[in-house]
Amino acid sequence: MLNDLQTAGIIESYAVFGAIAQMRYTEPVVTFDLDVLVSLPPADHLDLLAGVYEFCARQGYHPAGEAIRVGAWPVQFLPVYNALTREALEYAETSQLEGVPLRVVRADYLAAIALATGRAKDHERILALLHSGAASRAEVEELARRHGLDEAWERFRTRLADG
Repeated sequence: MLNDLQTAGIIESYAVFGAIAQMRYTEPVVTFDLDVLVSLPPADHLDLLAGVYEFCARQGYHPAGEAIRVGAWPVQFLPVYNALTREALEYAETSQLEGVPLRVVRADYLAAIALATGRAKDHERILALLHSGAASRAEVEELARRHGLDEAWERFRTRLADG
């Protein structure tokens, strides 16, 4: 469905991120939805995701709260919202899921996005990505520096990563 949205021109690009993407790099984690980062063509209306919802409805997938239910999964579409998420989408990697290409945000960007979000569960995700070796401290620190997250990185590092 994600590739079809892109082929139809409803989205320009996508990448799975959040907990589902993290499972590509670490042990499984508990999650209740699939987060998809998207870039969208310019719109002349306020509802940026209207085309996504319309396309999904034609495919038989309907809204469920803030998400669209695809089978058993609520799928939440989030437009890129800052330079970090735009870059994460640009450098996403393509893997295969049952023979279908699927773009997934890289581990270092997942960690940097989690750092920016800053919740306790996000700090746990950063630790898991670092401990798995999927992302390095140097990579995350560089992203933090380039995206104005130096203070958040320093707080994280001193409280959690070095503790």
